[in-house]
Amino acid sequence: MKDTQDQKEIKEMEEQESSIDFKAIFAALKKHKKLYWQVLPVTFVVACVIVISLPNYYACEVKLAPELSMSRSSNSLSALASQFGLKMGSAALGSSEALYPALYPDLVNSTDFKVTLFNVPVQKKDSTRVMTYFDYLKDNQKEPWWSAAIGGTIKFLFSFLPTKEEGDESIINPFQLTKTQTAIVKVLEKKVICDVDNKTMAISITVTDQDPLICATVADSVKVRLQAFISDYRTQKSRLNLEYTQKLYDEAKVQYDDARQKYASYSDAHQDILYQTDRIALNELENEMQLRYNNYNILAQQLTAAEAQLQQETPSFTTLQSATVPVKKQGPARSKIVLVLVFVAAIFTSVWILYKEDQLKPLLGLSQ
Repeated sequence: MKDTQDQKEIKEMEEQESSIDFKAIFAALKKHKKLYWQVLPVTFVVACVIVISLPNYYACEVKLAPELSMSRSSNSLSALASQFGLKMGSAALGSSEALYPALYPDLVNSTDFKVTLFNVPVQKKDSTRVMTYFDYLKDNQKEPWWSAAIGGTIKFLFSFLPTKEEGDESIINPFQLTKTQTAIVKVLEKKVICDVDNKTMAISITVTDQDPLICATVADSVKVRLQAFISDYRTQKSRLNLEYTQKLYDEAKVQYDDARQKYASYSDAHQDILYQTDRIALNELENEMQLRYNNYNILAQQLTAAEAQLQQETPSFTTLQSATVPVKKQGPARSKIVLVLVFVAAIFTSVWILYKEDQLKPLLGLSQ
């Protein structure tokens, strides 16, 4: 039964294929060949007008190799800490990594990170004027003529309506951005792209822009800011510990200096001790000075250990590819766009001819 059914299906397919009259289709297309000579040249001219209006853009890529392990020299640091009377186990030396390399693209794409690029000083390749990246994106972007026409029309229509004050654009508050600042953040989502290779964990930062010099400048700025953010995040606990230990150390030093000064002054004033009370007071000052010195010495050791731990937890980055000013443009590929538009016009023209000559239904396998 199955073989019979399969044979019927094959026979129906063969009959359907044989029902397509390719000669009739070719004759129908040839009959309206003048239409191609009318449509394709017009499409070519229109496509050229479109692609000429598209502004050039450049791309700059920066690659980094981050340090993945946070315990590069845990054994040596433990030995150093033991010399100062401290016990630093694996829990203290290890770092619970919460900001994985896979999260770096989300970090770069966050609003908090993007607003840090607003004040980056940039300069166009053919100009000596220095401006902020925010002002450049707001006032110095080239647009196709139709975008400018549509934008100008919309602004003209809405100019008659009452407008609300946006606020001071010089004040950057990620919690409450102005409309212009929000628009620039959306523009940066397309211009600044961060990607991480899942195999090698190499960080790739790609910046596209209409000016090659600004493109390279922003790519380098993104790299520097990303490194700084990751370093601040990973060393936050160690930096707080170092600041607290430094504060205790400074207080202990002041107390020790004060106790030493009191002991020296009393000892100079009572060189010939005749009374037992003077001897007891001198011993008390000496004990107080020794106590302050022991506390000062311990905190000095802890301060050295905290500095070593901060240095150990500070991540390092290897620059695999630095930012360079691109020489060749990244796009647009004008010739390819023109060819695609002409090809699409030819396809639609052919479909219209076949529909007019009633050759489209047999081609699609539909019943007459």
